[in-house]
Amino acid sequence: MGARQKSPAQKLAESFRLPNGVRIPNRLAKSAMSEALGTMDNRPTERLVQLYGRWADGGIGLSITGNVMIDRRAIGEPGNIVIEDESDLPTLRRWAAAGTRHGGQLWMQINHPGKQSPKGLNKETVSPSAIPFGRDLTAFFSTPRELTQTEIEDLIRRYGNTARIAKKAGFTGVQIHGAHGYLVSQFLSPRHNQRQDQWGGTPENRRRFVLAVLAEMRKQVGAKFPIGIKLNSADFQRGGFTEEESLAAIEALAEAGIDMVEISGGTYEAPAMTGIEAKASTRAREAYFMEFAEKVREAVKVPLMLTGGFRSVGGMVGALDSGAIDFIGLGRLLAVEPDAPSRFLRGEESLHQIRPISTGIGMVDRMALMEVAWYTRQLRRISEGRKPKPNESGLQAFALGMLSNGWNTFRTRRLRA
Repeated sequence: MGARQKSPAQKLAESFRLPNGVRIPNRLAKSAMSEALGTMDNRPTERLVQLYGRWADGGIGLSITGNVMIDRRAIGEPGNIVIEDESDLPTLRRWAAAGTRHGGQLWMQINHPGKQSPKGLNKETVSPSAIPFGRDLTAFFSTPRELTQTEIEDLIRRYGNTARIAKKAGFTGVQIHGAHGYLVSQFLSPRHNQRQDQWGGTPENRRRFVLAVLAEMRKQVGAKFPIGIKLNSADFQRGGFTEEESLAAIEALAEAGIDMVEISGGTYEAPAMTGIEAKASTRAREAYFMEFAEKVREAVKVPLMLTGGFRSVGGMVGALDSGAIDFIGLGRLLAVEPDAPSRFLRGEESLHQIRPISTGIGMVDRMALMEVAWYTRQLRRISEGRKPKPNESGLQAFALGMLSNGWNTFRTRRLRA
């Protein structure tokens, strides 16, 4: 008699052991979303404790925080958390304890915005090369200054230091943010990195930075502590990071000992991760970047997480059954339905379907910035013990978000004066 076939709920509830021995209790993972719940001087708050406790209660197996920055001089938005030293360890420990209180994993996503920081927020922005964003974004972002060799080496040490503090605070892993146009993504992209030294000029040189970051993190956290990366399958823009370059980068990272790769795609200039311009066939399949994940699985054995487009239990189980991926990445749904994982683990469908958020203003709707503003408002509601508002107006959320962002940018700059 053959083995009894597992139900969809049982497949999602299967645990997974990483090659380093760390066990993740199920196949559902919360992808990073920017919370902007720090103080105006970028310290963690009890709101993060409340928010991540809520997700832990909701049944998620692996939760990845929103981007935690490594340098107080370089934040991506008001309310970012910055970890440069151990002064906030007590709050960080409460955050880590809340996010792991039912046996799940909580990994800290570690990031630097590079030039992807709104005008006026930092005294200056830096990037591999002094190249501005395209026309649609030049109103929001300044032309950066090119990083020096000494600054690059300092940033690498900072990534490692933040990872060390995360481990000390009780986070069970870390993730390098290498996607969506932030600093690591800028180094990888031939569009944004036009250096001619050891950090640019060829694909091998452009990925030297992320490999150095991984090596420094490993040096500071040890061999058994999980280090993952979120990486674009491609930038989806002319002259940007391609699928071929992404696959080569993943092969190099796998050889260097990365513990998990989360596949995403796009940037604020070309926001493929939102699915706004996804083909009907891609939306029907649910997983936006599944074809690329299949290519990665053929090339490397590193555990893979795929984020973007999942809507149904059947779509999730089908993706896992294909053998191409190991974890289902969930993001925006958890901002409107934080206990959706518990429903999926019972074989039930979610109560809400993610829809495109629209303001009716074409230029705004084409940018990921607007969706970030809408979902950030939902995360704030959960962090305050309130229910999300799935039907909140996109235009209202954008207007209120821009007002809040402008005021908080002013407050942040005033504190730094």
